[in-house]
Amino acid sequence: MPLLIDTDTGSDDAVALLLAVKDGDVRAVTTVAGNVPLETATRNALITLDLAGHAAVPVHPGCDRPLTRPPSTAQHVHGLDGMGDTGLPDPARGPADGHAVDVLLSLPRRHPGELTLVTLGPLTNLAAALLRDRELLTRFRHVYCMAGAADLHGNVTPTAEFNVWADPEAARVVLRAATPGQVTWIGWDVSRRYAVMTPDDQRRLEALGTPLAAFAHRINRTVADWARDVTGLPGYDLPDPVAMAVALHPELVLDREHAHVDVAVGDETRGQLVIDRRRAAPPPNLTLVRRVDEQGFKRLLLDACAHVPLPEGSS
Repeated sequence: MPLLIDTDTGSDDAVALLLAVKDGDVRAVTTVAGNVPLETATRNALITLDLAGHAAVPVHPGCDRPLTRPPSTAQHVHGLDGMGDTGLPDPARGPADGHAVDVLLSLPRRHPGELTLVTLGPLTNLAAALLRDRELLTRFRHVYCMAGAADLHGNVTPTAEFNVWADPEAARVVLRAATPGQVTWIGWDVSRRYAVMTPDDQRRLEALGTPLAAFAHRINRTVADWARDVTGLPGYDLPDPVAMAVALHPELVLDREHAHVDVAVGDETRGQLVIDRRRAAPPPNLTLVRRVDEQGFKRLLLDACAHVPLPEGSS
């Protein structure tokens, strides 16, 4: 599957990239401010792709702040470096030329209907591109977004998920251009129910003994602390990897909902999804994933982390 990935590369984004390069054909990665500042997100994407043996994948930096708001990060969750403060060495290469928004506009025009777009961070880059090309979403094969919390159980506020909360105006731009046949959102509700790495799961991951398995586990150590102290989950959860798994393997979806969705931008409910399920609701604009095959997802994760990349240039 040809992929274009937009990410604010924190620790779970990095694991999602491992899944993507294992089972997909990643044509480019674009970065956005979110979990960490833009420069750090770009660095982390480069490190991850290099470690996975895919240093040829270009990484294009994008928007360094939300459309209208000051930037907010999740470094209290992912560490100051976004990777669990594990002291990873600098990447051997720098970012590619070209702004992320220009890449989001140009690649699907050159390959109409071919690319699947997966967004893992705030929707700032995609919204900025949509403001220049209202029909952009139709140029992709499909668009999958790790965004929102359809059950209104939030991780940054009582009702909001971080990616949407960080730039709700951008989320609204995307929602107003979306249709359910084009755009699927996989929210934090899916992650906290079906993508939690319990202590047993973590032991299985570590037991693989590969560099990628060690990397995936180590970089999520601060997320594990946050889960223990804040969300109360029985381990660290992986929202971006489960969203990537759905994009790569839609058969993992066990329940989905077509609904008309908006997002709150006011201070009290900032980032909360507004899902209209009334009979008189406007036509659906989004597919919401509600349930996935947990064991199927974890098999994919372990398989990706068991992989030992060939040296760059090997056949």
